[in-house]
Amino acid sequence: MQQLQSLMRHGGMRSAFAVRTAPLMKAASPALPVLPKTSLPNIAQIAMRRAMSTDVKAAGEKAKSAGEKAGGEAKKGWLHSAEWWGAAGAIAGWGMTGAAIYDASFQGPEVISLNMTGVMMVYSTLFARWAFIVKPQNLLLSACHASNVIAQCNQMRRALNYKLENGEEEQVADITKKAAATAAAGAVTFVGGPMVQSAIVGADLGMLSTIAAAPAGPFTVHFWAPMSKWLISGASFLDLDRPTEKVSLPQYSALTLTGLFFSRYSLLVTPVNYTLCSVNIALFLSSGYHLARKVNAIATGKESSKE
Repeated sequence: MQQLQSLMRHGGMRSAFAVRTAPLMKAASPALPVLPKTSLPNIAQIAMRRAMSTDVKAAGEKAKSAGEKAGGEAKKGWLHSAEWWGAAGAIAGWGMTGAAIYDASFQGPEVISLNMTGVMMVYSTLFARWAFIVKPQNLLLSACHASNVIAQCNQMRRALNYKLENGEEEQVADITKKAAATAAAGAVTFVGGPMVQSAIVGADLGMLSTIAAAPAGPFTVHFWAPMSKWLISGASFLDLDRPTEKVSLPQYSALTLTGLFFSRYSLLVTPVNYTLCSVNIALFLSSGYHLARKVNAIATGKESSKE
């Protein structure tokens, strides 16, 4: 009984305390806002609308960017197209191969220039490789140069047989020695080049190491293919006084067009090749000079167009 009375007294005290402190607790704690029944659905709808608006905007910007890119590519046209200039250069290159086949069929071996033929063999070997690895890849050009190697080898064979038949054994022996030395040097360069390049780059020799590691540097075909073309230009310059009856009209027409097309093509490929650009300008000028002499000789009646 006493315990029951004690609990009632304590309970009454707690109730009285709660009644007295309730206003204070209510003032101390901020009132929670009472949301209308439609607030949560409205918030969800607003969030969905904003998300959809963002997605639509992003899609519109993406489409606009794609359209501008496509429009830019369309505006580029053939002048800035590596594929167009590469195809034109390949067709001109096939002209050189065709010229060798034409000369073998209709021209005597006495008109064959041994210097030019030897250079063309080296040149086409290097460019067959260059066209295969350059970006964008040019398989038409690579096949053209591979075919030209075969055609020029046949021309070299005809010229050497002609000299042997005319008692020029010493000159043939000298040419053979030069060809063997060139082949040996090429083999050594091909095998030892990568090792020398790695050693120079790893030695951290400043500018020398930077040049050795360059994408179109002296340890790549991007460098040596244009250098071989300098030999063609050089051969043309050395033969500036070559009699016009010994100038092959098909061959020099193809060389002149090649110089023209590749002057532009070399600036559109990856890696950009300024050496190739400069040599093709020189080739265009030197071969164009011989071609103009040949055309002038035919036009003035000094020789027949069949020669």
